Amino acid sequence: MVDLKMENKGSVLMQRYELGKLLGQGTFGKVYHARNLKTGLSVAIKIIDKEKILKVGMIDQIKREISVMRLVRHPNIVQLYEVMATKKRIYFVMEYIKGGELFNKLVKGKLKEDVVRKYFQQLISAVDFCHSRGVYHRDLKPENLLLDENGNLKVSDFGLSALAESKRQDGLLHTTCGTPAYVAPEVINRRGYDGAKADIWSCGVILFVLLAGYLPFHDSNLMEMYKKIGKAEFKYPNWIPPDVRRLISKILDPNPKTRISISKIMENSWFRKGFQPKVTKSSADSMIRDMDIKEAVVDADAMFSIGENTNTTGVKSEFAKPTNLNAFDIISLSAGFDLSGLFEENDQKNEVRFTSKQPSKTIISKLEQVAKSLKLKVLKKDGGLLKFEGSKAGRKGMLSIDAEIFEVTPSFHLVEMKKSNGDTLEYQKMMKQDIRPSLKDIVWTWQGDRPQSLQQQEQPDVQPLTQLDVVAPQN
Repeated sequence: MVDLKMENKGSVLMQRYELGKLLGQGTFGKVYHARNLKTGLSVAIKIIDKEKILKVGMIDQIKREISVMRLVRHPNIVQLYEVMATKKRIYFVMEYIKGGELFNKLVKGKLKEDVVRKYFQQLISAVDFCHSRGVYHRDLKPENLLLDENGNLKVSDFGLSALAESKRQDGLLHTTCGTPAYVAPEVINRRGYDGAKADIWSCGVILFVLLAGYLPFHDSNLMEMYKKIGKAEFKYPNWIPPDVRRLISKILDPNPKTRISISKIMENSWFRKGFQPKVTKSSADSMIRDMDIKEAVVDADAMFSIGENTNTTGVKSEFAKPTNLNAFDIISLSAGFDLSGLFEENDQKNEVRFTSKQPSKTIISKLEQVAKSLKLKVLKKDGGLLKFEGSKAGRKGMLSIDAEIFEVTPSFHLVEMKKSNGDTLEYQKMMKQDIRPSLKDIVWTWQGDRPQSLQQQEQPDVQPLTQLDVVAPQN
């Protein structure tokens, strides 16, 4: 483990990452460039001081950021690889973006139209994907748009984002947040707003800034600037072409009800020129498979299940055979080191784990046998990953259960079972009354029922975050 005071170039963090140069520093922690010791992959690690966020009441914001980044895996969004923690720190391991902020390009002046179009296409594609997952960014601006080594745009910083379940009974969000110059007029008036429409407005301001080289709404007096925003009062520079002006005017419509939608933006002739969507149907399907949308944003009875693989919140490996685990991985997957209680207790668990001394073929055969007896469909995936589905829809859709087998040794495995869709109570009842009793002949120990010898061992300070219970954010 590396203490925050000792972090410097060359230090090894969590036995996994060699820290490189300091990329940035904020109120609550630091961001480092790092290298994965096993794969050599360059990453950015945001190290957050847990005590500081607890003092200022940012618990929900951190949870929300993790859950949101878990949902939005897209080529034009900075990817969260994993989240880990110790008693004092939280570590976000993210995709490393070499090119820096798009804002840095703007300080040199306006950009060429073709370059702007490319960035805007990628921005809209990313935002559209976010909205399809029930996620609203709420702080889109050039400072939160990064560029990779190939000049592709990546949306970052979901700290102010909101989830669909944050809406009140009127179906609107009510928190006034964002950066004043980029915020939509309906957000300012505090009467509630559609998160998608507000994001579209911000995209329009960004488009104007990229083309003009300056903000459409600017005034040294904040209230005067808000008045200009409320009336959409701005002037175009003479070098912005008429077709782009028409598009910007439709986006910067102060009335959210008549403001252009993302689907209409994507049909615009200026926008479509040279447009090549990166997300194919198959890759989009894969993303949706990783976490069911309904499971993430509708099921109010269940918390988000962040951890799907050892020490990760967003990456699901493809298995040709059960994944091999080392001793550190076993610790991270065991109940005693689960950080679901990092901020508060939650009794409604949607995933359980057990260990078995049986070979993987025997475990798979037994799981299939149990599924058949419960009239569950068995959908085989790669190697150690299986999916079970109910034969008829329940109270909250079709019940689906994923089972993943991790190999510790050829004759010792860890199995993780979790609900991926459907009603939580139905799942818990089936797990307790049917599945657990039926698996007793292959189970060595269930999560939480560790052998006495293991219970007596001292828990290490390092606690990789395999599951973080996320509550509905304040809206």
